[in-house]
Amino acid sequence: MGLVHRLWSREDVAARILAGEHLVVYNDLLLRIPQSWLAAHPGGALAILHFVGRDAADEIDAYHAGDTLRTIKKYVVGTVDTSQHVWNPLLPPIITPRHVSFRLAYEILLVPKDSSLLQKESGPSLATLHPPPSSLSPKVQARHSAAYKELHKRITDAGLYKTRYFTGYGPELARYLLLAASSAYAYKHGWLITSAVFLGLLWHQLVFTVHDLGHMGVTHDWTIDRLLAIFIADFIGGLSVGWWVDNHNVHHLVTNHPSHDPDIEHFPFLAISTAFFKSLWSSYYKRTMLFDRFTAVLISFQHKLFYILLAFGRFNLYANAYSFLFRTAFDTPKARGGRWSWWLEVIGVTFFWCWFGAVLKGSGSWSNALIYLVVSHVVTSPLHLQIVLSHFSMSTADLGPTESFPHRQLRTTTDVICPSYLSFVHGGLHLQVTHHLFPRLPRHNLREASALVKQYAKEQGLVYAEFGFIEGNGDVVNILKAVADQARLIGVVADKEIQEAISKKGD
Repeated sequence: MGLVHRLWSREDVAARILAGEHLVVYNDLLLRIPQSWLAAHPGGALAILHFVGRDAADEIDAYHAGDTLRTIKKYVVGTVDTSQHVWNPLLPPIITPRHVSFRLAYEILLVPKDSSLLQKESGPSLATLHPPPSSLSPKVQARHSAAYKELHKRITDAGLYKTRYFTGYGPELARYLLLAASSAYAYKHGWLITSAVFLGLLWHQLVFTVHDLGHMGVTHDWTIDRLLAIFIADFIGGLSVGWWVDNHNVHHLVTNHPSHDPDIEHFPFLAISTAFFKSLWSSYYKRTMLFDRFTAVLISFQHKLFYILLAFGRFNLYANAYSFLFRTAFDTPKARGGRWSWWLEVIGVTFFWCWFGAVLKGSGSWSNALIYLVVSHVVTSPLHLQIVLSHFSMSTADLGPTESFPHRQLRTTTDVICPSYLSFVHGGLHLQVTHHLFPRLPRHNLREASALVKQYAKEQGLVYAEFGFIEGNGDVVNILKAVADQARLIGVVADKEIQEAISKKGD
């Protein structure tokens, strides 16, 4: 118990992190996260690793209910020095660059590689744990954080964490049944395209409820929410809610960071920032996102291919989901779900392809099956468009660990303005700013909560971004075109370098 009362200096914390310990600050408490919990953490290891050496109080409170927060005390090893009224954060080791920088021309293999030009990054050191100077004021960020805590209390006291089962999910359940019945009726009468459209619309709408369940935003009980999510996502939709939660948690915590947010890492097809031209290391996918000549060509056309890529986005979800299930087959069982959730997902995906395969087989011919497959999947594309609208046109800058949770979410996220009678099209998730600040908040309460968030942003001098659907599409396409133009320019320069190198060889 003596350790609990120990006061840790910043230097002490840094030394222990370099020794391999995972230390996270929670308000003025220091938590030591054992390796065993890192592997078993239901939210994934990355959700912890991104906050080693940092104060993660706002993120922890946003993602965990009261019963979970009460278990934190068993990880407390002391308090930290906050003599300056704020914890001076360290840079988590996972942030340390691990990529190898290539010049574009060398990757084409037409020019000899000079090993002196390949800059391999080393592991973390005391120097790399200290973040570079920040343009942000720690006191201002602390003020944002304190006001956010008050806002969170107001939202809780207003009862906005209570799920609207009848007025919220009642109409949605009726909509799901109507779409399913319409698809089955049309299929029975041989109206295959109509059936495929209704099935695609059903999948599109069901994803919003899976999203809520993945955030424990429906019953607020992990086991019940996960069972419902697996039934909908895996058995009916053929996806993996386990993959989605693993991916989505990281997206929420490091939103729009080119090296760490998997939701903006779509190389080699899309890049929303020229930062990707540096062949960044992805901490989520654990690979270098290589920017070579082939990638430069694809990126140079991305604004023209954007909607085509979105149309087939569901196939990418399959690839990500199944690769995740394969990768995690022998992982340490999570504290919640153990192995049963993995096996249930595998059974669910198998069941999906059995019933959907039967639907395709019963369409009469391979050409009809292909049309049914494509139409049903393309119809779901508005979901992918809505997801990217909320982030693709927003900042991708890394402002360092000094940035507070609310400042980061407001800087990297925007709402899509939508009248209440059309909100079902977006599943209510067009209110992404409020959702990112309060991820466990039931979706049907976001509109009411957003009014409080807007007031908070105004009082704190922060920008609450929002735009219309058409305007948002234009902004995203313009961002993609600007990056595409830069990629095209780099390609031209690389071609010139190659020609010069060939000429020198000829001489």
